Amino acid sequence: MERVFICLGSNIGDRLQYLRSALLLVEKMPGTAVKKASAVYETEPVGKKDQAYFLNAVIEIETTLSALAVAEKFKEIEKQLGRTTSQRWGPREIDIDLLFVGERIIQEKDLIVPHPEMYNRKFVLIPMNEIAGDFIDPVRKLSMSDLLTRCSDTSEVKQLPYSIQSLVVEP
Repeated sequence: MERVFICLGSNIGDRLQYLRSALLLVEKMPGTAVKKASAVYETEPVGKKDQAYFLNAVIEIETTLSALAVAEKFKEIEKQLGRTTSQRWGPREIDIDLLFVGERIIQEKDLIVPHPEMYNRKFVLIPMNEIAGDFIDPVRKLSMSDLLTRCSDTSEVKQLPYSIQSLVVEP
């Protein structure tokens, strides 16, 4: 089993339901178990500002799947949940980003891990710090807590009073 961290995000439609549905589908991936989930955060969009705020959460899973298989499953889940947008930093029904795969550094054509943008994103670092503040980034050799204190992102990130796991109810 490999320890994997992912970030979920949504800013179109029923944002919370998209996060819930994504978590349920991640839980159903073969050889995969959800271990921890952060609170849900309402976050200011980064890059393209003229759009709705996002809901974001970070999830820790354990999986027997390869990193590439996990990334492919995430794309399938996004498609299954109706993701239609592909504009960089634009609005989206659901976004599932692979942040870390254990302590590995992966530099492949279709997969870069750790996620290269996360160091500049409080909406990733705050929930990541919440569930794994002592986790050491294999590239920068700093804990999530240290990365968060060094992050220059000034966008708004507001914690909501619940975790994504506490809201999941099977239909």
